[in-house]
Amino acid sequence: MSYYVLFYKTVDDYIVRRIPYREEHLRLAEEARIKGDLVMAGALSDPADEALLIFQCESTDVVEEFAKNDPYVRNGLISEWKVRPWAVVIKQ
Repeated sequence: MSYYVLFYKTVDDYIVRRIPYREEHLRLAEEARIKGDLVMAGALSDPADEALLIFQCESTDVVEEFAKNDPYVRNGLISEWKVRPWAVVIKQ
């Protein structure tokens, strides 16, 4: 199992525009967490223009599939996303 970071860049007014999709987005994230793929996730603030989602899974395919199914991505709230492997050296 490897770690991967899913980077999201959000559109302007993301906080307001996400409201209709938030419940579905959180449900998708919770399902990934329960499966053991999603370790933690959250938006950056001041400004709220990016988000990070940390996965621990077999391949980038899992992470890419998450992003492609995310209602934030499907509905244009994410202007850009990318997946990068993360070489974790220290963890709790």
